[in-house]
Amino acid sequence: MRAWAMRLIDYWVGRPLCLLLTCWRYVVRAMGLEPEPKAPPRKVLFIKLEEQGALVVASGAARRAWDLAGRENTYFCIFAENRAILDALDLVPHANVFTIRTSDPFVVLWDTLAALYKIRLAGIDAVIDLEFFARGSAVLTYLTGATRRVGLHGFNGETAYRGDLMTHRVAYNPYLHTAVAYDVLVRALEADPHQVPLLKEDTAGRDLPAEEFQPNPITYAETVERAGIGGGPAFVLHPNCTDTLRIRKWPSERYGELGRVLLAEYPDARIIFTGLSNEAADIEAIAQSIGSDRVLSLAGKMTLHEFLCLLSAADVLVTNDSGPSHFAAMTPVHQVVLYGPETPTLFGPLGDRAHVLYKHFACSPCLTTYNYRASPCQNNLCVQAITVDEVLAAVNDCIRERTPA
Repeated sequence: MRAWAMRLIDYWVGRPLCLLLTCWRYVVRAMGLEPEPKAPPRKVLFIKLEEQGALVVASGAARRAWDLAGRENTYFCIFAENRAILDALDLVPHANVFTIRTSDPFVVLWDTLAALYKIRLAGIDAVIDLEFFARGSAVLTYLTGATRRVGLHGFNGETAYRGDLMTHRVAYNPYLHTAVAYDVLVRALEADPHQVPLLKEDTAGRDLPAEEFQPNPITYAETVERAGIGGGPAFVLHPNCTDTLRIRKWPSERYGELGRVLLAEYPDARIIFTGLSNEAADIEAIAQSIGSDRVLSLAGKMTLHEFLCLLSAADVLVTNDSGPSHFAAMTPVHQVVLYGPETPTLFGPLGDRAHVLYKHFACSPCLTTYNYRASPCQNNLCVQAITVDEVLAAVNDCIRERTPA
């Protein structure tokens, strides 16, 4: 299903469900039938349905759950299309992942019921909702039957209504990086649920790196040969021509211009364009416009594992704020990441190898948790304001960092 359809379902179905389940919970609690969690959590489930990049950002939170229950007792519930990145992260055993397909509403309902059955069968007693103010994940969290349920609560803020379904209610802090916000949700599991709001702990100095990708040696060697890497710097350009949030996109023609400048600056360089299969034709056109045999398009021709192998072998990745910028944090590649409608303060890539370009427009960020990432913007001048010369300067900085004097 498309993103707008998911939003409509979350709004028109999620809101009344949150209200009904909240009323039901109040009745159950008034009758003294809601169990109080007494023992430490034994099995921890993360619900993070959307955003592949967010799963990378959640690596630190998953490791925190290992400390509580062990890796073998840590679980994820995700949309099926995000399964590949979770497997690459290797945060949990393969059997500990519950997937929900999104091809149509009836499939979503069927898979959700199947996931709930498996979750209850597994005896999971602690659930952490990593979705920021989504109603569907709040409903799913409550229906798991877990005695500990951690998630964001609106309190007095005018945020998306999602009832009162959590036992441990955490206040949303828009000044915390998302990796820290996820870590706070895990820490709240052990906090006193009667404290309002959670979490009353210092968050300074949290080091939450991404998991390190371990490439298959054979796949790595084949990818390096296929991309023609060797002898000079390798630049990966990922234009995101069909980004579902198109206002995050840097103009496609700028990637062609950047490619020509890079080849002039680095005579022995190799440029590899990447992307999804549905944008392969557009990206091939950009690559062809550069007019060099040192440029190759692998858009739609790589698995996720091969893409991560490519990043592991490359020198610099240039892309907009998107999943690949977070995937790169799992590899040694340096990055130049272009932001505009979203702020790197909250969603910047993990690690110290990312060079972020962001213009600080007065209207930015316009994609937030408060508007369900639905911006009225039709002209992303905040991203267009980033010039090719600025990107080139950032790429040069990356190369200098990789080859110190």
